[in-house]
Amino acid sequence: MEKLKEETLKMLKKIESLIDKIEIVDSRGEGMLTNMKAYISDSKHFLDNKDFIKAFESIVWSWAILEICEELGIFKIEK
Repeated sequence: MEKLKEETLKMLKKIESLIDKIEIVDSRGEGMLTNMKAYISDSKHFLDNKDFIKAFESIVWSWAILEICEELGIFKIEK
């Protein structure tokens, strides 16, 4: 479980560093960004409660939203 926790923390840190670099390009983006942030928050909540599987699942969902929105042109991310 420790490895799962470490991986989740690593993914959290990385996605949080990108949040301020997201430019919403499409009208659907505001809702998608809200959902992405909710999954990030959920991940932190589950980490605090030592539910590492749900924490990992939540951060994976947030990354999925980010990557799909970028691919579809809903988000543009400054790199």
